Amino acid sequence: MSLINTTVKPFTAQAYKAGKFVSVSDADLKGKWSVVFFYPADFTFVCPTELEDLADNYAEFQKLGVEIYSVSTDTHFSHKAWADTSPAIGKIQYTMVGDPSGVITNNFGVMREGQGLADRGTFLIDPEGVIQFMEITAEGIGRNAAELLRKVKAAQYVAAHPGEVCPAKWEEGEKTLAPSLELVGKI
Repeated sequence: MSLINTTVKPFTAQAYKAGKFVSVSDADLKGKWSVVFFYPADFTFVCPTELEDLADNYAEFQKLGVEIYSVSTDTHFSHKAWADTSPAIGKIQYTMVGDPSGVITNNFGVMREGQGLADRGTFLIDPEGVIQFMEITAEGIGRNAAELLRKVKAAQYVAAHPGEVCPAKWEEGEKTLAPSLELVGKI
């Protein structure tokens, strides 16, 4: 079932951010663009490469007014321990949400049946709390922050320019399309 154009369901969780434990809820996702980035588990293999890639690009997301929330079914205590022991995870300045109850992971439909672990799911949420983009990949397929940035820019452009759409491989500043009867069959 697609979650595109649905509102984020209510949740409350504990998280680790910039050396502190903080509380996070669905209300924190409203009023700005947000990326919710699920991964299977702390202290694993592909996950730290993805989270480090996000950390290395976090300033670019911030320039776009986007907040990042990484989520796994580990606790916020585990997130802190991982940040304290891994140079890659120690770079992270965004919020690392603990979801040991699985509420958030289930809300987004990325809980692995019978495993208690999240699939690799990426969700872009607009300032109204509506999911505009989702991507779920298999265990061994790492994601790319640069490609996610491109998709965020496209979503923000479309939101700010009703009646226009971004074609394949669109990059910021390139030509968009305005769907119309005259355009049918001419692309």
